[in-house]
Order: sequence, then C-alpha cells, then structure tokens
Amino acid sequence: AGQRPIVWASNAYLMDQTGFSLSALKRHARRLVQIGVIAFKDSPNGKRWGHRDPAGYIIEAYGYDLSPLAARAGEFTNLFEDLRKERALCQRLKRQITITRRVIRARLEAALSKAWAGPWTDLAKSFDGLLERLPRRKTASNELSQLFERFRALLEHIELAFEKAAGVDKSLEEGRNINSEAQKLNPREVNNDPHILTTKQLYSVNRNSSEKEETAGVAQPHDTRLREETSHKGNKPRGTSLDLPTVMQACPEFATWARNTSGYLTDWGDVYRAAGQLRGMIGVSEHAWTQAQNKLGPQLATAALVLTFDKHCTGEVSSPGGYLRGMIDKAGAGELHLERSFYGRLNIQAA
Repeated sequence: AGQRPIVWASNAYLMDQTGFSLSALKRHARRLVQIGVIAFKDSPNGKRWGHRDPAGYIIEAYGYDLSPLAARAGEFTNLFEDLRKERALCQRLKRQITITRRVIRARLEAALSKAWAGPWTDLAKSFDGLLERLPRRKTASNELSQLFERFRALLEHIELAFEKAAGVDKSLEEGRNINSEAQKLNPREVNNDPHILTTKQLYSVNRNSSEKEETAGVAQPHDTRLREETSHKGNKPRGTSLDLPTVMQACPEFATWARNTSGYLTDWGDVYRAAGQLRGMIGVSEHAWTQAQNKLGPQLATAALVLTFDKHCTGEVSSPGGYLRGMIDKAGAGELHLERSFYGRLNIQAA
C-alpha cells in the first residue's frame, strides 16, 4: 500500500518461465507497455535491479512497473470471466451441433435404406450444405448459435417427413398382412395331389413332429437367430426402425464399455456378445437375460439391455434387473416402444 509494485526479474528467468526466446520476450514486453498493462522504469544504466529494507519493503527498484495492471485488475477479472463463459458456450454449442448432426444422419440413412417415399434427396443436400459451413477454426458463439438453429430446423423437417413416411409404411405393412390372411382363408385353387416332401435328410420320414420343430428353429441358439434376424431385417431389431449407429450414439456409456471389452463393434452380433459380457457388471442375472431373449428375441433384448446399461451408468436406473423385466412386461402388453427411448435420449443430448 502506498508504494509502486516494481519487479526486476531477469531476462533469463522470464525466458525460463515463459519459454520465449529473447527476441519474443522483448517483443511481448513492448506490446504490454503499448496496451497499458505494464510500464518500464529504467535505471541509469538500463538494468533491472532493486533493494529492500530489513522489513522487506522495496526502497529502490528499476524494472517493470505493474501499477497499470493493478489499476485494471477488476477490468481483467471481468474480461476473463466473459472469456470463460464464451468458451463454455462455444463448447456446448459444438456438442449440440455434433449430436444433432448424428440424429439427422441416422434418420436419413434409415429412410434411404427403407426406400421410403419422401424428399430425402433434397434434405440430404441441405444437410451437406450445412456440413460445409462447419467452422474450421475458432468461431464466435453467435455464429455457432445460428448454425445450430439451422441444423435444428433441418432436423424438425426430417422428423416430420420421417414420421409421415413411417406411418405410410406401417399402413402398407398392415394392408399386406390383411391380404396375406385373406389369401390363407380364401385359397384360389385346391390341390388334391399328394404332398411330396423333398429332403436330403437321411431317414427324415422317421422323425417325429417335435424333432422337426426343433430342427426348424424352435430350439435354435440365440446367436444363430440373431444372424438370421439381422440378414432379413437390414441389421435392425425385429419390429423396430432402430439401427446400430443410433443405438450407440444414444448410449455412449455402453458404447465405451463395449469397445473397451470387445473391441470394434461392426454389427448386432458384436453388440449381442458385448451385452452378454457386460450384463453382469450392472447386476442383470443370467436368468433375466435369457428370459429377455426368449420374450423379445435376441436383437430387441440386446437393444433393451444396452438401454438399461446406459441408464444405470448415468444414474437413471437403480435396479437394472427390475428395469429389464419391466420392459419385458411392457412388450407382452404391446406397450414397449424402444425407438422413442433411444431417439428421446438423442434429443436430450442435443438440447
């Protein structure tokens, strides 16, 4: 108090502390003086030095005068706080943009893979246009906010088109099912010829009905059924429009653990095996896991366990076994909608 804060650190000390070369150190010192952060107080011989009394007070000193910095300390504190908030906002907007991009890509890929009617080509072009506008360097929060709003607006258009196309597809599927049932009830022709069974199985005529059922797949291993369901359903769980990228993006905790334990996940078979390895970590019993596969099918059970694992890791579910059994009960009542859960988590991440 009442004294000027002057420091006389040597160039060698400052170079060691900052990592600057001597020329860079002098350049930055001159710049700090120009913008009014520090001032020079030169000695007659141009060197920096100082003396203190026995009590430690500076009685004579030459070097860098920090009085301007002390006078503007409050200003710099406010500037730093504004900068910290700006950086945090930019990081949050970048995460929101990334998540929204992933949801858009998953929706477009799902619609195109199903060959649904809709403006998917135009929407994909709009998406590519927004991708080209992604910043390649540091960008202010207002620009990122505008870009995020455009991504979100595009997602809303895609969601509307997706829901409309999904409703049409569901209606067509129901119509095909009705026609199929009608054909079964009203066959166009009657064939009175004896049925001839063509087979390469030795002594197949001696096999009883239960053996035939077992051979046809009643007692097939779950991983074999999983491969068959994947091949027929386009790598999506039976009865849902979920694809693997959507599930992994919506459940990042499971994705991280699965890759750490099982390596790269390429298809639902890999996820099924990873789920079987990780279910014990959250306390899901072998009996509950087997029951889920029997009731839901291997793929849908895998998706349900992935969701259960991720919710347990984030603290949303305290009893994973009970939560999984609850989903099994909902499926039995026709009330299980896993798509809503996964897309809901993506939307929450993007919010």
